[in-house]
Amino acid sequence: MNYTIYDIARLANVSKSTVSRVLNNQSNISETARARVLKAIEELNYQPSKLARGLSAGFDAIMVLSRAAKTTADNPFFSEALHLVSQRAEDENFDVILQTSKNSRDELEKCIKKINEKMVKGILMLSSPANEQFFKELDQYNVPIVVIGKVEGDYQNIFSVDTDNYQDSYDLCKLLIDKGHTDIACLHSPIYYHVSVDRLSGFQNCLRDHNIMPATKRIIDGGYTIESAYSALKQIFDGGQKPTALFATDDLKVLGAYKFAAEHGIEIPGEISLVGYSNSSFTTFLSPQLTRIEIPFKRLGEEAMNLLFTKIKGCEFKSKRVLIPTEKIFASSVKELT
Repeated sequence: MNYTIYDIARLANVSKSTVSRVLNNQSNISETARARVLKAIEELNYQPSKLARGLSAGFDAIMVLSRAAKTTADNPFFSEALHLVSQRAEDENFDVILQTSKNSRDELEKCIKKINEKMVKGILMLSSPANEQFFKELDQYNVPIVVIGKVEGDYQNIFSVDTDNYQDSYDLCKLLIDKGHTDIACLHSPIYYHVSVDRLSGFQNCLRDHNIMPATKRIIDGGYTIESAYSALKQIFDGGQKPTALFATDDLKVLGAYKFAAEHGIEIPGEISLVGYSNSSFTTFLSPQLTRIEIPFKRLGEEAMNLLFTKIKGCEFKSKRVLIPTEKIFASSVKELT
């Protein structure tokens, strides 16, 4: 037989609200009443349903905010991140709610609705929008939010786990310059997210600091897919004089570049040197091996989840912003110009 809190209340001779306070581990109850309720629970072998408990005290769940599906298709970072999140949530006996949305306003309204309905105790964001109005509006709800990405503003409840995308891009560009390259093209992502802005800025500022003016026709938005990166490269290579090097700001653009080179008989690094980013295992199978920044996506996910559950449990964390070091891999995709 499935007993309810009404059965417990009758057996313990207390009110239903007293039973609810015991189940939710609240302190405003006498020890005598608590003992009677616990004894009744034991006698009836009562197992509270997650739904019933959630309606009164909030669900043990975290919400994961991914980007719109059109920006994450075939991107291994997001699938790997979700796998890590699910594993940790299971260890903590938490459920995971994956939220998708049509746009930022839709996303914000869905977040607020779930928070007000006590459906989530924390939020993990897998990317960081460059427009931080989203953060400003959510910060007031006193729910911990951990962002894998940069957060510029000063907020009470929003925390960041990130790598130094600006400096990494600066260093990759400088490597090409040190090898004698001055005509360098760049495939970047749409600049709606901090990561895209920082990687492009690091590249451009490195050129300027070395008295090389970035050529607009060499800096192309490569979209979010291998196919769009491939199409963007066609613009660069159909435009007359070919660059000597290419900077790709994520692994999908790297794959698009290798695909384009293979199909058009362009030798890497003989005809074009290539540097980029990698956060996926399959870039190790590229030939020649890519000179790259290796993004520690596993550690990013682990640190983000550690921070989120630390805050959910009401504990202090040493910093609101955690910066994870990356690894620079020097390989054979760059040619030194004489």
